[in-house]
Formats: sequence, structure tokens, C-alpha cells
Amino acid sequence: MSLTPLPHNHIGAVVTYLEMRERPRPRPLPDSQLRLVRWGHIDPAKYRILFRRVGGPWLWYSRLAMDDAALVAAVAEVHAVVDPRGIEVGMLELDFRKSGECLIRFLGLVPELAGKGHGKWLFAQTLALAWRKGVERVHVNTCSLDHPAALPSYLKAGFTAYARALESFPDPRLLGLLPEDSAPQLPLVRPAS
Repeated sequence: MSLTPLPHNHIGAVVTYLEMRERPRPRPLPDSQLRLVRWGHIDPAKYRILFRRVGGPWLWYSRLAMDDAALVAAVAEVHAVVDPRGIEVGMLELDFRKSGECLIRFLGLVPELAGKGHGKWLFAQTLALAWRKGVERVHVNTCSLDHPAALPSYLKAGFTAYARALESFPDPRLLGLLPEDSAPQLPLVRPAS
């Protein structure tokens, strides 16, 4: 076994690639007071606010580093998770640009909803939307920085892991893309002065 040092301002993660090649058997959707609202138009500022609220604890940063034009070009089909008061509390982004496939780009809820059963509802909604007509494969990449329930939830739903990779990237907190107190489970390592 060997350890590979990372550059001082980088974070490392293990990425697991997962896929599902058969539509799961239909099941009743879990109850929830939440609902999905599909965004027809992507407002980059609004997208970044929701992306940061949902993904900040897990150091999601990729979309925060893009300028508006790149962000709008990269974003696929976005659904906001909305609570009964109309407040956006989660997001789902599905990419159908490759024929016959659905890539789950982003899926998550704000931390305040963790452990309340809403993840099961969102996951069921995700699979119902992903397996639309003509889709033969649904796939997703998750990493060791994501919520601890992410990988087990995908496996329980019937996804199969087919590859892994190591990823290294500059700490988005040191770049100013996320607040320094984001992801307290991963200590901030400041560059040596």
C-alpha cells in the first residue's frame, strides 16, 4: 500500500462510477410534502445559490467555478425540490444528451432535511424521471466527499459499481468559491506561509 501526497492546497476523493441497465420494478412513491419544480430557464445566479446550499457541505464546486455562459451550456434538466412554503430545499439535475442514457449529474437536499426520509422520496422521483422512454442506462458518479448515505443508497436502489478513480482538485474554500466553514468534516489545510 502506498500513499500519494496531494499538492498542499488540494483535496482528494475516491470517485465511484455506478450504473443501472434495467428499469427497476415500479414501487409506490414515498410520501413527502416536498415537490419537484422543473426549471425552464436557467438563471446562473439562482442556480449557484441552490447549488451552494445543497452541495456546499460536500464541497460541490464545479459549477461555482464557471462563468455564466459556461454554466448555462453545461446545465442539463434541472428540477428544484420545493417545500410547502415554496422554498427551494434541494436539486436534481438529469442529463439526457447522450442517446439512450440518463446521467444523474447532481442530486441532493439541504443539510437541514437530512435524516427525515425526504431522501427516499427524492431518490424515487429521480428514478421515475430518469427512466423515461428510450433510456436504456442510468448512471451516476459519486465520491467519498458526498453524503455518507449517497453510495449505499445507489447500491440499495440497484445501481452497480463499474469503476473507480482518484480525483484531486484545489480546495474550493481556499479559492473563495465556498465559505471556509463549509464541510467541517474535512479540515481546511492552509498553504504554508
